[in-house]
Amino acid sequence: MKRTRRNHSAAYKAKVALAALRGDKTLVELSQQFDVHVNQITQWKSQLLERASDVFATAAERSETAGPNVKELHAKIGQLAMENDFLASALGRIGEVSAKR
Repeated sequence: MKRTRRNHSAAYKAKVALAALRGDKTLVELSQQFDVHVNQITQWKSQLLERASDVFATAAERSETAGPNVKELHAKIGQLAMENDFLASALGRIGEVSAKR
């Protein structure tokens, strides 16, 4: 019988990953203890190692890595919209000139 998909909480994942980092038990023992596949434990452990520095990052560092600024994106959208309008009107004028010939 197929087992239904389980969704683990972030706290549970952290607990399993920290247990794997400690190295007290093998991955197989942890797999049996937490009833999670070995590959899943390895994946959670690598994610913890990759993102561990985010815990100690300052607010300024987090905002830099969070992604682009919404205000800058809105400005870029406005600029591109103006360029599209300008080019559409310029293309319309070129089309009128060639049609008159």
